[in-house]
Amino acid sequence: MTRHAGVPEALSHEERLDRLGRVAVEVGLGLKPGQELVITASLDALPLVRRITEHAYRAGASLVTTLFSDEEATLMRFRNAADSSFDTASGWLYEGMANAFKGNAARLAIAGENPSLLANEDPEKVSRANRARSRAYMPALSLIAGFDINWTIVSYASPAWARAMFPDDPEDIAVAKLWHAIFAASRVDTPDPVAAWDAHNAELNARTTLLNSRRYAALRFRGPGTDLTVGLADDHEWAGGASVAKNGIVCNANIPTEEVFTTPHKLRVSGHVASTKPLAYQGTLIKDIRVRFEEGRIVEAQAATGLDVLSKVLDTDEGSRRLGEVALVPHSSPISRSGLLFFNTLYDENAASHIALGQSYSKCFINGADLSPEELAARGANSSLIHIDWMIGSGEIDVDGLKADGSAEPVMRQGEWA
Repeated sequence: MTRHAGVPEALSHEERLDRLGRVAVEVGLGLKPGQELVITASLDALPLVRRITEHAYRAGASLVTTLFSDEEATLMRFRNAADSSFDTASGWLYEGMANAFKGNAARLAIAGENPSLLANEDPEKVSRANRARSRAYMPALSLIAGFDINWTIVSYASPAWARAMFPDDPEDIAVAKLWHAIFAASRVDTPDPVAAWDAHNAELNARTTLLNSRRYAALRFRGPGTDLTVGLADDHEWAGGASVAKNGIVCNANIPTEEVFTTPHKLRVSGHVASTKPLAYQGTLIKDIRVRFEEGRIVEAQAATGLDVLSKVLDTDEGSRRLGEVALVPHSSPISRSGLLFFNTLYDENAASHIALGQSYSKCFINGADLSPEELAARGANSSLIHIDWMIGSGEIDVDGLKADGSAEPVMRQGEWA
């Protein structure tokens, strides 16, 4: 094997996994001595949980607590539980998590679930279970969405996820391919992953600084199946890459991340838009989404598959048909260049510009940390039990920035920064 200048000798899988654990703790969380850490993960992710736990304690964590889930147990519920079960959620668990976050515990989620886990289950039960969980989770989620604490999400290459991505390969080959993609997107294979993330964060910061200086009133997306105007919230602020949580700790909420994002005004979105990648949501694959907005609200929705699930999502609450986020990602992002469809929002959203239904982030407002929920709402922030990203960008999409006087200037052309 030829060794290139500046590239480390070939690393073993265990060495790469350890590096990912280090990135999760040092870059994703910015974990500080004395902090507790709460991890959520599936049983498949145990090897990565152990690497993260070791690095967390090395960084000075006072206690690491992991809450594991099991996909087989989840299926057992849908196939055997009483009907009333699907209106029940572990409120006591989420209240405990909220109490931990109020005590300044950090939060880390490991994604990697089977994207089709619940595809064959009753969509009504899936919807009810998701709604019950969302309501119970709100005390903890509000602290996460408000960036009261430092938090991050990383991924683990589970066999089920790998099989979904590479159905024509034997499982071991599929898993190896997925790990290669995860390590590359997470900058684990660079000579110094932490330094690589510092440089990447600097680039994202420069982009957000430029967009904040423009003070656009709206963005207009145009391309095949799309002519959408997204009005931006009053006093909105662009963010991307590393952010300072309200507890003063710098963190990267997503590993990987390629986006810059801000808050739409919940009443000022109009036009129609078509998804450019499938949305994997709670075990259902929703393809070819097409929706129409009037006065900020989705009034028509279509999908080639998963429409029943999408419809139930849209009926979650008043805010679920309105936008809580708009994000710009160049079509040439590393994840897009990989040519892979991940069936995982953490990755697919970083391959394409996207919008999110539901809850807004207070961090995407000028002095947002100091604003009350009522003050945020007055500026156009949306409130909902959900926050679901789906992709609308591609190499065929143009984006214009619209100023308050109605003038327009190019922001992206054919998916790239103008």
